Amino acid sequence: MELSYILNSLGEDHEQYFNAVAPPIVQTSNFTFGTVEALRAAFADEYGHFLYSRGQNPTVEILRKKLAALDGAEDALVFNSGASAIFCGVLSQVKAGDHIVSVSSPYTWAQRLFNVILPRFGVSTTYIDGGQIENWERACQTNTTLFYLESPNSWTFGIQPLAQVAALAKGRGICTLIDNSYCTPLYQQPLALGIDMALQSATKYIGGHSDCVAGVLAGSRIKMEAIFNSELMASGSGCTPFHAWLLLRGLRTLPMRLQHISNTTRVVLAFLKNHPLVEKVWFPLDPNFEQYELASSQMTGACGLLTVVLKLHSAKQLTAFAENLKAFKMAVSWGGHESLVIPRVAALPEMSFDANDPLQRSMRLYLGLESPEYLMADVENALRKAKST
Repeated sequence: MELSYILNSLGEDHEQYFNAVAPPIVQTSNFTFGTVEALRAAFADEYGHFLYSRGQNPTVEILRKKLAALDGAEDALVFNSGASAIFCGVLSQVKAGDHIVSVSSPYTWAQRLFNVILPRFGVSTTYIDGGQIENWERACQTNTTLFYLESPNSWTFGIQPLAQVAALAKGRGICTLIDNSYCTPLYQQPLALGIDMALQSATKYIGGHSDCVAGVLAGSRIKMEAIFNSELMASGSGCTPFHAWLLLRGLRTLPMRLQHISNTTRVVLAFLKNHPLVEKVWFPLDPNFEQYELASSQMTGACGLLTVVLKLHSAKQLTAFAENLKAFKMAVSWGGHESLVIPRVAALPEMSFDANDPLQRSMRLYLGLESPEYLMADVENALRKAKST
C-alpha cells in the first residue's frame, strides 16, 4: 500500500464529517442506539462496534487503520502509553508457569514487568544476548511461550536477527513480540520478517511533537481482537480520542521529519566521530558499529538516537557537559521536535562512578529538528566548558 495514501487518506471518509479535511475529534464517552437489537449486537461484539470510548472510538479507528497498514499488519491497537502496549502484549501470551526469553536490559518497564509482576504468578524470564540465534535456542524451555525482542535497543543499539528468531519461534510454537520504537515501521518491518507482533512507543516519532503519550501494538486480527477483549479492556488502557487526533496529525509529517533527522544525524555523527574528546559512538548504521551488517540487512534507515562515550574522566566533568548544553534539553524519551540528552551518570549513585567503565562515561543524544550546525556548536561549547571543569 502506498505510504502517501496510508498517511493522507486511509480510513478517512470525509463525507461522514461534513467534508472536513482533518478528521474530527469524536470527544464522547458514550454512543447511543436506536434499537435494542443494535445495542445487543454491540454488547456481543464491542471490538466491531462503537459502544463506549474506553474501547472503540471513530477517531481512534482511523488511527488504527493507518498504523496497521504502516506495519503491514491485519490490525493494530492503540494504547495510552508504550508501557501499556508492552504490558498487554506480553500478558496476552503467558499464563501461570510459563517462561519468557527476553533480550538483556530491555526497556525499564518491560524489565519491571518481567522481574517484579510476572513472577508473582509463576512466570519466569531468562535474559540473553539476543544477537546470536544460538542464545535463543539454548534459552528455550519446554514451557517457553514468548520471545521478547528490542531491536535496536535504545542505548547501545543491540540488534537481533529477526528472521532467524522468528523461524525458531514458529518451529516451537512460541510467540514473538518486538519493540520497534527505534526504527518505526518506516525503517524496519518486523512482521515481514516473520515476527508475530510489533509494538512501538507512539509518544516518540509517531506523535513527533512531544505533546502526547501513546503506544501501538500491531499483528494479526485474531491476536488484536483477543487482546482488545481481554487485556486492553480489562486494564482500561486504550487511547483517548484527543491523543488519537494528535497522533493522526503527527503521521502526516512522519516521513519528512524522519528524513530531516536522518540527514542531521549523518552530519552530526561524522562530527562526533572525529572529535578529540569523543572516544566512541554507538549508532547502528555506522559502518564501525559491530552489528552493522545485520542492522543494514534489516533496517532501511536509522535516525536521531545515538550514544557517545566521552573522554571526560570524572562525574563532575560529565555533569558539566550535560548541564552546559543549551540546544539539547536534559530529558527522557526521544522522537519529538527538540534535541535531548541523558547522561549515564544520572542513573548512578554519586559515589559509584567508575571512570574505567565506558558505559558510565556515555551520553545518549537525540537529534531533533534543529539544524546540524546549531547542534554541533552546542556540543562543542559544552565539551570545552566540561574539559576545563
